[in-house]
Amino acid sequence: MTTDALDEGPFFHGTIAHLRAGDFLTAGYRSNYRPEVVMNHIYFTAILDGAGLAAEIAAELAGGDAVPRVYAVEPTGTFENDPNVTDKKFPGNPTRSYRSSAPIKVIGEITRWTRLTPEALQMWRERLIKLRSDERGDIIN
Repeated sequence: MTTDALDEGPFFHGTIAHLRAGDFLTAGYRSNYRPEVVMNHIYFTAILDGAGLAAEIAAELAGGDAVPRVYAVEPTGTFENDPNVTDKKFPGNPTRSYRSSAPIKVIGEITRWTRLTPEALQMWRERLIKLRSDERGDIIN
């Protein structure tokens, strides 16, 4: 696999995991969106608020006291445009999202991003319920 991506960084990853600079995120964990799927890649974006959205959705899906977190990250290997939000489903790469089978290194935590309003969070709840029942919501793993 070769890096055929539009961005050189910086890159961000949204999650509920509590991480520290120097930690590595790796593939092989269950998807936040489809828990029955073990992911072959680790995902990241060049859009800070996109990572914030992913973190807030992960917290919403986890429930309880899950805290959304965003990290600045650095790929350690080759990466590609994320086919879940690019040409296989949408034209181009409007979300500037990428994935890699190699680990990504945590550079540091980002504490400021545009948070979802309660109304936007409710809209995402409804979209996620619909997405789980729609075959177009399948993950290209």
